[in-house]
Amino acid sequence: MSTNDYFKYITETFIKHFELPKEERKQLRLNRKNAKRPALIHWFGLLPISISMLLKRRG
Repeated sequence: MSTNDYFKYITETFIKHFELPKEERKQLRLNRKNAKRPALIHWFGLLPISISMLLKRRG
């Protein structure tokens, strides 16, 4: 990808983003945030979840 193509892509993306209404941008941001996995699962897999479920069941 040449520098011109990259610059064109970045500019188009930037303009698309700012043409959206502010409320729609906020909604997109919230949707992305809610779609992420929790940090414990991301970094350590299912082990922390399984331990917490085990502890909840015993307690």
